Amino acid sequence: MKEFLQNYIFIYIGIISLLTFLMYGADKKKARKHKWRIPEKILLGMCIVGGFLGGLLGMQVFHHKTKHWYFYAINILALILWVFIIYKVYV
Repeated sequence: MKEFLQNYIFIYIGIISLLTFLMYGADKKKARKHKWRIPEKILLGMCIVGGFLGGLLGMQVFHHKTKHWYFYAINILALILWVFIIYKVYV
């Protein structure tokens, strides 16, 4: 199992981060058009399950959710969590 994780953990993080980034962009677009939005708990949840890079990048590129301190906090905590997970998988 550890070998499987070592082979695919970065691919998983990359895919989830891409999806998260696209979700931030879609939510920003919907916000501008005053349409139905993606709930914050979904955006934050995606960051926690591995999309922290896409979340942080989406915040900067789309200037989305940058006034909410807890979006930065959750993304940074998720980054720390995933660094710990990766460390445990490889060591």
